[in-house]
Order: sequence, then C-alpha cells, then structure tokens
Amino acid sequence: MFPTHRPRRLRTSPQLRRMVRETVVTTHDLIYPLFAVPGSGVANEVKSMPGVYQLSVDKIVEEAKEVYDLGIPSIILFGIPDTKDEEATGAWHDCGIVQKAATAVKEAVPDLVVVADTCLCEYTSHGHCGYLEVGDLTGRVLNDPTLELLKKTAISQAQAGADIIAPSGMMDGFVQAIREALDEAGFQDTPIMSYAAKYASAYYGPFRDAADSTPQFGDRRTYQMDPGNSREALKEIELDIAEGADMLMVKPALAYMDIIWQVKQASNLPVAAYNVSGEYSMVKAAALNGWIDEERVVMETLTSFKRAGADLILTYHAKDAARWLKA
Repeated sequence: MFPTHRPRRLRTSPQLRRMVRETVVTTHDLIYPLFAVPGSGVANEVKSMPGVYQLSVDKIVEEAKEVYDLGIPSIILFGIPDTKDEEATGAWHDCGIVQKAATAVKEAVPDLVVVADTCLCEYTSHGHCGYLEVGDLTGRVLNDPTLELLKKTAISQAQAGADIIAPSGMMDGFVQAIREALDEAGFQDTPIMSYAAKYASAYYGPFRDAADSTPQFGDRRTYQMDPGNSREALKEIELDIAEGADMLMVKPALAYMDIIWQVKQASNLPVAAYNVSGEYSMVKAAALNGWIDEERVVMETLTSFKRAGADLILTYHAKDAARWLKA
C-alpha cells in the first residue's frame, strides 16, 4: 500500500531503469532480409520500402559485410530471377540467384549465418507457391507435387552454402518432406526454420513489390492462414515440430503478438517473429513525414516482439537498430 510501495523508485535514473529492465533487444536477436537480383552493380530501391534495395550478388556481398560488422549474426535471402516458369526452375537450379548469393556470401563472410527462404512464388510465372491445376485461375496449389519442388529447392540451397532452410509456402507436410530430403542428401545438420504460422495478411504488400511475387490471379488464402484463427496456429506448430522443425516462425509479427506468445508457451523451440514489409513501411512513411520518432518507435516495437516471446526477429530495421544499440 502507498506510501510504503512506490514503484517510481526504480525509475528515477537511466542507469537504474536499465538495471531492472526485464526485456532487452540485442543485435544477436536480429536477422536482416536481402533481395538478390541478376546482374552486377545493381541497387534498385524498392519504392514502397524506403531504404530497402534489390541487389545484385556483388552488392549483396557488400551488404553482408556491413551487416556482420554491425554485429548482426544472420541474413535471410530472397531471390528475383531473370525468368519465371511453371516449374519454378529459378528456385531449385544450381545457378539460381539465391544459390549464387549464398555461395558468394559464405565465401566472403563465412561466419555470417545465411538463411535461405525456401519458397516458389518469386519463381513461378503465376506468382503462387507451387503447382496449379492446368487452367486453374483460383490459385489452389497442388500440395503433394509442390513438396517435390520444395525438396529440390532445399537441397540446392544447402549445397550452395545456406546454413538454415526456411520453408515459407505453408504446404501440408513441407517440413517432413524437406527434412527427409536434406537428410538423404547428407545435410543432416542443416536446421529448418519453418514459417509455421504464416497468415494471409494485408501487411505483405510492399514485400511483393520487392520480390516481384504478386499472384497473377486469385490469392493465397487456400494455403496461408486466416487472420482470425489462433488455435489453428497451434495445430500448425505441433505438426511442424513432429515433422522435425528446429525453429518456428510467426508471420506477420505486429498484429500477431498473441500468436507469438501462444507459440512460445506451447513449444520449447526457438521462436522467430517476422517484422514484415507493411509494418516497416508504415513506420518509415510516418517517420519521413515527421509524425513519429523513428528510433523510439522501432526499438519499442522490437522490444514488444521479444516481450511476447520471440527469440529472433527478422526485420528490415535491423541495420538501423544495430546502429542505435551501439550508440
């Protein structure tokens, strides 16, 4: 009872506040997304994501060195190929853009952890995450044939040097299929970071500009989760754990912190939160208009992800956050 109890006593100075802080974000929590494109000397800014670029492999290597020097331990690679087809050839070909980028980064910065996004939407002519029925304009992906493409993609990414395989297509059984394929190919020690609870979200818009992956027709609601569901997320993570996932991801993060919390409570695996493109772009737009303090908003948001239970945060703010943390 007041006046015996005065919680403000522990808030009287910055030093004391830091001493009793319960949740702390560090650079070690961060994973920085990068978009690889063919060519040389290419750095195309994504108009809907200020400060984010599509980069050729040589520029990816430069960025990887900067990321590592900032103390960020990991990047995740997405690819935009020269050509697209129904077989998603660019996803699994040995000379695919992600494969080239992964090899180049591991040669230049061997201690940087390279995560490969293992999906097909950037590589298919229709923009969906797998095989479609001939003539189907609804976007209903054929699950089991798509698993075969994902297996080929995961193996080629591991062979190229990727340290972690991150399947994101939300196909039923994709973790088991990829785990078996990696093991048979001799990559038993390559972990899988599963996009275990990936929602059909409106927050992905700017990413589709960056990755050139907007579906040509239909949408992805037949395979990504309905935003109203939380019990389904727990079912998905239970299945992925049983199939051999090493880490679990919730995507998006900002509007799904309740899901991050539930996933953390329901499992003993590391949990990653993807601070997605729409979340990033909203903050950037407001900051560029002078409406918010960008640093404080970003750090408060990242802290909230950790407080909700995230062990790792994939974020386009990673480089800025690392600089602010150092300062």
